[in-house]
Amino acid sequence: MNTVALFDLNGRAAIVTGGGTHLGRAMATALGELGASVVIASRRRELCEKVAGDLRQAGIDCTGQGCDVTVEDEVNALVEGVVATHGRLDVMICNAGGSARPPTYIPDGDVDEFMSTIQLNATGTYLCAQAAARVMIPRHSGAIITVGSIHGSHTNDKRFYEGTGFKRGGAAYQTAKGGIINLTRHLAGELGEYGITANCISPGQIPRPDTHSRLAERALDAIPLPRKGTPDDLKGAVALLASPAGAWITGHNLVVDGGWSIW
Repeated sequence: MNTVALFDLNGRAAIVTGGGTHLGRAMATALGELGASVVIASRRRELCEKVAGDLRQAGIDCTGQGCDVTVEDEVNALVEGVVATHGRLDVMICNAGGSARPPTYIPDGDVDEFMSTIQLNATGTYLCAQAAARVMIPRHSGAIITVGSIHGSHTNDKRFYEGTGFKRGGAAYQTAKGGIINLTRHLAGELGEYGITANCISPGQIPRPDTHSRLAERALDAIPLPRKGTPDDLKGAVALLASPAGAWITGHNLVVDGGWSIW
């Protein structure tokens, strides 16, 4: 197949959870620029609808919907709605996540904080992957992409946070992201016989616009490449794993971190 054609997603349908902001928006944009019809979904329905409108103005076929990924019925309804509208689901990006509450040190933490973060990240990813698999299996094709983190395989270095005013807690977040990486391997093993790929993208320190400047500068000092990461740095990884170009890649954790994790 022609190399350009390997990345063509015309005629395919995709879902990006947490697609209204930051990394999710960039991933949704990448899929749309390759020709996919994209549905972005999160608990913030109005935001998703606004962002979808912006992407449509840029020539991307995109709609926004509300969905709480921790609620099974809502996830199933999201997937069923996409199949009803487009007749198929080719790509599921399980991106919704984050810290359910501000991170705390182990001695100060509580079980509710831990469990709510696990629910948002790991359980939400499981439910989205499960719903996608149900409609992909009969077609013997599809790509499930989960979103981990470098903190899913590396713990926080306390020296990174010294002098920034930020705590270095986050045991729940790291546990959840580590679980997502291994869940992805399991999905690859279980779904491979149906022609479905399952891969994880683990971003490094990609500062949000509201990230404290001292923390952002510290991130720059900690990576070999001489610039900060941006959401657009994930677009190539998404293009590879969502398209025919990545059809023989599965069970992989693709780290996009500017080299952070080499140390």
